Amino acid sequence: MIRRLFQFALVLVLLVVVAMVSALTTMHFAIHGAEVKVPDFRGMTEADARRQAAAAGLEVSIDDHFYSAVVPESRIVTQSPAAGAIVRSGWQVRLGQSLGAQKVGVPSLVHDQERAAALAIRRANLQLGTIAHMPYALAEPGTVIAQSPDAGAASVDRPNVSLLLSATVPPEAAGYVMPDFLNQPARIADAAVDKAGLKLAPPLYRQAEIPPVAPIAAPGAAPAPPTLPVMPGTVLAQEPAAGQRVEAGGTIQFTLAQ
Repeated sequence: MIRRLFQFALVLVLLVVVAMVSALTTMHFAIHGAEVKVPDFRGMTEADARRQAAAAGLEVSIDDHFYSAVVPESRIVTQSPAAGAIVRSGWQVRLGQSLGAQKVGVPSLVHDQERAAALAIRRANLQLGTIAHMPYALAEPGTVIAQSPDAGAASVDRPNVSLLLSATVPPEAAGYVMPDFLNQPARIADAAVDKAGLKLAPPLYRQAEIPPVAPIAAPGAAPAPPTLPVMPGTVLAQEPAAGQRVEAGGTIQFTLAQ
């Protein structure tokens, strides 16, 4: 009797073990059977990338755009996850699309109001990036006091232009950041300094350099743009230099073109 009970218990244990192994095996195939290896989408068109993703059981989305002198325009230049990664079926792969080589110049936006700067960015077929604000007494609130990339920048990677805007300075502020007044008319620089409650030292004067005459363009070539002379009263130098701290009530020295 005891022997039969022992045999019965042994058979029961074996059945439980077999059931557990079977369940684990089924779960393993259920999980790993849904795994997908991410293809390499780089260099594909968006349509080809979507077809390849659908065939692999994946989703794709165009999340960013980049300039590239190597990857042709509208082709895929980046992807996340990377090619070869193992993901679940239905996973979304984020793609970056090439805009081709940079064809547009970054406009100069410093001293513009936010709205005017945003319009200039759109007209240049660029995108408005991050907007930040900084207390700044030498410009009206909402004025662009810095930009990234800088005006005329080349070899930028994205078509985004971020702006730093001036904000109202708290009454307890004891100093300012000196802006860049170089090549600005003295009347504009003087007005900004006066509005900030700073002092103007008597200006220094210096003979401005005469720009060289542009060489004659070869036949059929586009003529070089003329170099404009520096107008009298233009700021040639400043003290403190741009970016330095200016204490409240401090004195500003300009060197002007004669």
